[in-house]
Amino acid sequence: MAVDAPLFLEGMTKRYGATVVLEDVSLTLHPGRIHALMGENGAGKSTLIKLIAGVVPADRMVARRGDQTLPLRSASDAAAAGFRFIHQELNIVPQLSVAENILLGHRSPTRLGVLVNWRKMAHRAETALRHLGVSHIDPRAPAGDLSTGDRMLIKLASALVADPGARPGLYVLDEPTAALKETEVERLFNVLRGLRDEGAALLYVSHRIAEIEEICDDVTVLRNGRHVSTRAMTETRAAQIVHDMTGKEVTASVPARIGKPGVTPILRLRDVRTDRLEQVSFTLARGEILGLAGLAGAGQTELLRLCLGLERLRGGEAGLQDDPLPASPSAAWAAGVAYVPQERRSEGLMMGMGARANSLLPHLRGLLAQPGSERRRSRALTEQVRLKATSVDQPVWRLSGGNQQKVVFARALAGQPRLLLLDEPTRGVDIGARQEIYRLIRALAGQGCACLLASSDLPEIVGLSDRILILQNGQQTALLPAKGLTPEALLTGIYDQDNRSRAG
Repeated sequence: MAVDAPLFLEGMTKRYGATVVLEDVSLTLHPGRIHALMGENGAGKSTLIKLIAGVVPADRMVARRGDQTLPLRSASDAAAAGFRFIHQELNIVPQLSVAENILLGHRSPTRLGVLVNWRKMAHRAETALRHLGVSHIDPRAPAGDLSTGDRMLIKLASALVADPGARPGLYVLDEPTAALKETEVERLFNVLRGLRDEGAALLYVSHRIAEIEEICDDVTVLRNGRHVSTRAMTETRAAQIVHDMTGKEVTASVPARIGKPGVTPILRLRDVRTDRLEQVSFTLARGEILGLAGLAGAGQTELLRLCLGLERLRGGEAGLQDDPLPASPSAAWAAGVAYVPQERRSEGLMMGMGARANSLLPHLRGLLAQPGSERRRSRALTEQVRLKATSVDQPVWRLSGGNQQKVVFARALAGQPRLLLLDEPTRGVDIGARQEIYRLIRALAGQGCACLLASSDLPEIVGLSDRILILQNGQQTALLPAKGLTPEALLTGIYDQDNRSRAG
């Protein structure tokens, strides 16, 4: 049965010492509507979610549905209120099966009340996945073997599929599409529309304004921990949302190139073959940005990993200027190759350490630490990337997603790289941080650093790149000049190449 009364979240306030993270923010979430929550990284969105999830105690907050006050002192209180959460971090248990991960937090079916009924567990998991339109994931497979997109799908199955007889309540989704393919995004949106039609209230957090315009009915904007605006989507536009988020006019366009690419080759590949790549050939010049485009899993990440020394060359030729490709990540960093990975939390950062350790560790030489010079060097780097942190030793887990990504870029800058490998460099960051990252990429290219850029954001890859390499199933299918190319034309090219491959 649907919950007919609105959910009122009033006066939400949270401070850490003298730092105000959230100040007197109120939201009204209506049944049968999808409500967007937007703001730059650090605006207070994640803290707000943690307060209503009961995992962080509020300094002040009143939650009520109609006239009924809801205690939210713990995660079990939030669950009892009918709240379900999809967090940005894909926290799964990789050693467990897909079915076990989906049913974590739910009562497992048993035999005689003691033994787990594995057949029924797999059936319930399969039913949950089918509710999402997912048929390619085996409920008995180890969850650790799944791709990032499929891991998000099993989290969705776990959180969006209620226990039998449970009522629709509040569903909170924090950047749920960051790792999803286009078809998976549309599948998710269909599920969300179905939940909305069942009478559920949904709170949807995303940096992607196009998504907000497509799926949401209302939008609330936070800035610096305070409420700025709440409007119906029919009464606002993208430029107004961006202005509310930043307090200024911010263009979504990519900044212009600084200078022209050089002619000195930095990276050469000829007929390269690895376990995942085949017949890849190109030369990347000093200061050039080469975009890597294709459907998800087409080989973009594997090509970057080859240049980092994480994939083995099985055939063809590949070299970094006059030398062979590095054989390991440590050799790559030493040779002037820097890497910005797709998943900053699991692949790029030591979350318990600060910007000093995270930015300098691959570049440290010698046996003895030099804390004084390390702090001076890391301060210069964090100023260069315009990091917002209390100090260079503040644990990065306490930073916003955009500032965490800036720490990853600070590490890249520290080595004065000649080759920069970028894998989805703006994933999960707001429009302000995105512009800062574009500025850094442009500046590095302007200084002569060659860049390989893998991105699923088509305007981004077209706007930043000089040329674009299209991959399909690990094979190079086209190498195009980016000048004059539109995102729509690139997408058509990607799908045309995919269709030709299938027809062949």
